[in-house]
Amino acid sequence: MEAHDLIPAALRDQLDEAFDVTLSQLKELSDPLQRAKAAHALAGQAQEHGNELQAVRNEAMNEALRVGRLNSTQLASELGISKGRVSQLAKGAPPERLFLGSGKVIVALAEKLEDGNDKDGKRKAIQGPVIATEDVQTYERLRQLAEDIRLEISFERIPLGGNVRLNRTNLVVICGPRLSPLIEQILESDPHLQFGKDDDGWHLTDRNTGQVYRSPMDRGENSDIAYFGRLPRPDGKGTFLYIAGIHARGSGGVVHWLNKELTTVHRELKARRFSTLISSRFDPKTLEIVASERITPFYRPEGA
Repeated sequence: MEAHDLIPAALRDQLDEAFDVTLSQLKELSDPLQRAKAAHALAGQAQEHGNELQAVRNEAMNEALRVGRLNSTQLASELGISKGRVSQLAKGAPPERLFLGSGKVIVALAEKLEDGNDKDGKRKAIQGPVIATEDVQTYERLRQLAEDIRLEISFERIPLGGNVRLNRTNLVVICGPRLSPLIEQILESDPHLQFGKDDDGWHLTDRNTGQVYRSPMDRGENSDIAYFGRLPRPDGKGTFLYIAGIHARGSGGVVHWLNKELTTVHRELKARRFSTLISSRFDPKTLEIVASERITPFYRPEGA
């Protein structure tokens, strides 16, 4: 069996059509330098996508062997490769890495303006846009997790106004809705969990139960609650992971929880859309997260 024949017919037709359109547009470029540059860039992009496809393949092989659906001899026969090659490919990076991404992961962190007060409450000159210290710490914990599962990761700034480019793969966004009207609009599509604000401040609501979750930090406690989900991209061609605490400290609780639960979460959700709430506690002296737990089900959009 040819490799081309292993692809489901509907997906194969979509891929063939997309490739034919792209190649046709490329050949129509009249300027040879422009044509060469475009072909070179597309070749690099194709290689990057190829690496991501290999990661998906290896993870699926690993899972098929782990759950006992097939043995290595049967899997080799199905894929048209040798048994030795199956063993080599399936020994790759842990399958749960695909929950975060199949290639280089970009973590987008929101910029904000400081409030202009120092720790003693005195006015000070407002500096330029900054990323909250808590968000930087959350990124560092996420970077450690990514490196443990052999993923390359880096971060970028979301400028003031919250204009972040969401239509790309392997993206994690850490940005509260108050800092990004774009994110706020996408969050409104979640039929289960919702950010809101009233006279008592920001909070989260479970639309299914009507329960309102307010941050214990607003009562002086060392605890916060965060939204965690996989949300739809505006172009409708994929998703991105989203993390936001009611306060910035809560985002770190999500990563703390993921460190414990990543394998289980990947097994249950894969890359499907979901949303849930994570509660966490932190040490008041070091500000490090010391405990975290999921406090709602994994909610799924209808049909997802």
